[in-house]
Amino acid sequence: MAEVSIEKLANDIGTSVERLVQQFKDSGVEKTATDNVSEDEKQKLLDHLSKQHGGAGAQAPKKMTLQRKTTSTISLGKSRAVKVEVRKKRTYVKRSDIEEKRLAEEESLRLAEEARVKRESEEKAQEEAKKAALEKQRKAEEARKVQEAERQARAERAKKEAEERKASESKLTDEEKQALEASRLEEERIRKQQEEEVQRKLEEDANRASEEARKLAAENERRWKEEEEQRKKEEAKEVHLHSNRYAQEAEDEEDAQVERGSRRRKKSKKNAGEHLKQSFTKPVTPVEKVVKLGETISVSELASRMAIKSKEVIKTMMKMGEMATINQVLDQETAVLVIEEMGHKYEIVNENALEDELVANNSDGEKLSRAPVVTIMGHVDHGKTSLLDYIRRAKVADGEAGGITQHIGAYSVETDTGRIAFLDTPGHAAFTAMRARGATATDIVILVVAADDGVMPQTKEAIQHAKAAGVPLIVAVNKMDKEAADPDRVKTELSQLEVISEEWGGEHQFVHVSAKTGLGIDALLEAINLQAELLDLKAVDTGPARGIVIESRLDKGRGPVASVLIQEGCLKPGDILLCGEEYGRVRAMRDETGADIKEAGPSTPVEVLGLSGVPIAGEDALVVADERKAREVAAKRHTKQREIKLAKQQKAKLENMFANMESGDVSDLNIVLKADVQGSIEAIAESLIKLSTDEVKVNIIGSGVGGITETDASLAAASNAIIVGFNVRADATARKMVEAEEIDLRYYSIIYELIDEVKAAMSGMLAPEFRQEIIGLAEVRDVFKSPKIGAIAGCMVTEGVIKRSNPIRVLRENVVIYEGELESLRRFKDDVQDVKKGIECGIGVKNYNDVKVGDQIEVFEIVEVQREI
Repeated sequence: MAEVSIEKLANDIGTSVERLVQQFKDSGVEKTATDNVSEDEKQKLLDHLSKQHGGAGAQAPKKMTLQRKTTSTISLGKSRAVKVEVRKKRTYVKRSDIEEKRLAEEESLRLAEEARVKRESEEKAQEEAKKAALEKQRKAEEARKVQEAERQARAERAKKEAEERKASESKLTDEEKQALEASRLEEERIRKQQEEEVQRKLEEDANRASEEARKLAAENERRWKEEEEQRKKEEAKEVHLHSNRYAQEAEDEEDAQVERGSRRRKKSKKNAGEHLKQSFTKPVTPVEKVVKLGETISVSELASRMAIKSKEVIKTMMKMGEMATINQVLDQETAVLVIEEMGHKYEIVNENALEDELVANNSDGEKLSRAPVVTIMGHVDHGKTSLLDYIRRAKVADGEAGGITQHIGAYSVETDTGRIAFLDTPGHAAFTAMRARGATATDIVILVVAADDGVMPQTKEAIQHAKAAGVPLIVAVNKMDKEAADPDRVKTELSQLEVISEEWGGEHQFVHVSAKTGLGIDALLEAINLQAELLDLKAVDTGPARGIVIESRLDKGRGPVASVLIQEGCLKPGDILLCGEEYGRVRAMRDETGADIKEAGPSTPVEVLGLSGVPIAGEDALVVADERKAREVAAKRHTKQREIKLAKQQKAKLENMFANMESGDVSDLNIVLKADVQGSIEAIAESLIKLSTDEVKVNIIGSGVGGITETDASLAAASNAIIVGFNVRADATARKMVEAEEIDLRYYSIIYELIDEVKAAMSGMLAPEFRQEIIGLAEVRDVFKSPKIGAIAGCMVTEGVIKRSNPIRVLRENVVIYEGELESLRRFKDDVQDVKKGIECGIGVKNYNDVKVGDQIEVFEIVEVQREI
């Protein structure tokens, strides 16, 4: 064996030579500093030192602990990394012989217990499978017994039936017996076949039940075997080799402590509060939103629904050539273009759900016959109102300004053949909207044509309205009492418009009438009733009323008044009426004569009081049960109408911005318009706006129903506008303000005069037109030279007169070679102001000396011509 010196051993183990010699001495080995040490002496020294420290000396160790440390790095991004250190500690314990025996006994007991539990579970499963099979077998046996009992019962019944048949067969013929026997054999065959089928099914069920029980037992056995093999594999799978079960438990417990300790490790104060911070990861791909759109939407709301900033929407609209602000209201078409441009989708939603609910709540009832609604249409001054007056025995035309109708009149007339509701429409060209409303709300149209005047422009327009509404037409040829009446001319002209008389093979009734003498009135009423019978007009006369607003106005004493034609249902005082943007409880109802009525059924025109404002003519009127819902619908309609109006105005402003900048100065005629009824406002406003030209533009800055108030005067003063009142007057305060502010206030009763005067005012605002008029022509006969003036043209005045103060042109061979003014005009040696035709004169042209013989000097003047629209 290799020996080593005391000095080298002391140097290797890191101690002094004297101490090492003393330790050898204590272990019973005498050594000096120069001696060598053998392996046995080293082992003896180790045993001695081990016993001194409480060890067992040279005995083998019973416990050994191993520690392991692993380090890994986790990347958290481009420049961030975290180092993770995992420390594990394993302790191995050597078992003694006694522990080995005890563990072997415990293992044998455990295996025996597991075998017993397995055997019991298998026996239990087999017992359950056997019970299930027996139960199925028992049920099959019971079913077979029931089947057998039924078969015996059927056999008994068959036997009895056979005996009864045999008793009755004695009375039958041979052919009947053969037929009966054949039918009995067929029945017996079918019965036997059914019994065999039932028996076969029972046997199949029993076989299937036993097969299922066998398969279940085999499946359980296979599953138990797999579980046992899996358990043995898991037991045989060892991560660390242990000779003792307690060592394994100690190791598991130690691992659990290490894990708990690592979770409870203190966090550094440097990253304190990191868990409270919120983070956001920007999406890599664009997010596509589905934007729900109504009729209008503001820019800010649109941006919010697309989850982007408003400035991005504005930027996109600017790229599309549209200027917008954050609060601007966009119409549906513009919003759809913006959404598609920004890569999102849109969905059109119905914002009228509440209105639909109110309409759906109206109850349906039994429909009964109703009176016809007849609209009288035709050209102005063809006798429509006079004809209706004769039917009503009234004189409405006398009360109309200028003798022409300027409102829709709604009347209910009782005739010998029944009640008829009449609508009288104006015939003037400005009242197109009124005639269109009348045609829409009617059942029959009476076209009044003057026999002495024939077809006129408003006659053609009335025919177009009637055809567009799909309403039958009855032609009343009026003024037949006149000598110049020519009904055949009327038929011929109407036939060119595809309105052909029944006499000529058409489908339109022609009635010759006279509003003055009453000729043909009965025939006209009979034609109306005949047409109404053909139409078979019916409506529900009970339940909530529904109709259309014919006309509306603002009465100073009664407030808003609406003329409503009831189309179905029954309207009563106290009902809640919804008319477009206005609503209210009906306080009173009156007919055309002003008499109060308690209820109004179908085809009845009534005046309604109690609405919150003046409704727009042509709106649908509807009775609702809930006032709160009516208020919500009215407010929503008002808001929607305002947004649509703002969107259209803004769009028009933006589109015309550059056009207005290029067009230069455009004169504006601002008008504040007030009228007695809503329909007149529509007609007048439309007629005035049509008067606008490229140089003068009509702006209706304010309009309304009712008298002229101080507010209207203030608006006119602020906008430099004129106030136009149609069948209305200004109150005292408004008149004072008009005088103080010197506002132009005009009253009218006839629409002709209003339009003509506005046209004249616009003509005065047009820039004047300047035109040149030639007043004289002189021919150059000779040219003289003057030292002071230069060339003097000796001329003969051939046309007109030559004036010294007017501008001239020098013509050579009818071509203008110079334009300027005269420096001198002389007759002999005298300066004169003008020279007339046929007289010679001397003409000096200022700043021009190249006058030659044969030239012509043309004198002209600039005349201002006043333009008209």
